[in-house]
Amino acid sequence: MRFSAPKLIDCIHDERGVDCPTELFIVEGDSAASTINRVRDASFQAILPMQGKPMNAVKASLKDLKQNLQFAALLESLGIDLANQNREEDIRYEKIILLFDPDADGIHARTLMLLFFHRWMRWWLDAGRIFDAHAPQWEIISPALPEPAYAATPDHLQRVRQHLGEQGVTEIKTRRFRGLGSIDGQILKDRCVDPKSRALTTLTAEHAQMAMEVFRDLRSVGRGAAQNGME
Repeated sequence: MRFSAPKLIDCIHDERGVDCPTELFIVEGDSAASTINRVRDASFQAILPMQGKPMNAVKASLKDLKQNLQFAALLESLGIDLANQNREEDIRYEKIILLFDPDADGIHARTLMLLFFHRWMRWWLDAGRIFDAHAPQWEIISPALPEPAYAATPDHLQRVRQHLGEQGVTEIKTRRFRGLGSIDGQILKDRCVDPKSRALTTLTAEHAQMAMEVFRDLRSVGRGAAQNGME
């Protein structure tokens, strides 16, 4: 059966099974989708690029979601209607994997997607079917290393540097990736796409709650700064 969701790069089949659960990668833009498309297993891995930063769906109405191109495409890709009572088996994919750029904008977009699932598809979040794949932000190279090392955050990069320094490794070069499209396909396959080698984080309601607390704190800081500016 063919689905008409805009931009969806579907898998060849959506048969369900323990050995080959179907997966939907939600990625940031066409360039990222093209890169993932080259290294995915098309038999069970589908891709949906999201154009631009998602809307904050926490306080949005169902009408707002349906009129939003990003979320309308997502719901159509998943094959569900939020106006009706959905069951877990109604969703076309058994795993949803968020794979966004390893920068501040990507982190923000991933957080907004998580908040959508917490608000509108909590039952799927609670089922442990939504995951985060962290693409590396830095590549660390040294003649003393048999192969490159990778870091996902500035703190992670600092820990890697410190560890290498403690091991006597001082000649280090780093390369920062600007987005998924700038990361070598084989790196993405090994670290984010291939189930045999990747490391995924299972997202939970606790992750969403922490994200909402950060958003509230940021809004409070913003309101305080605005008030101080008016005084």
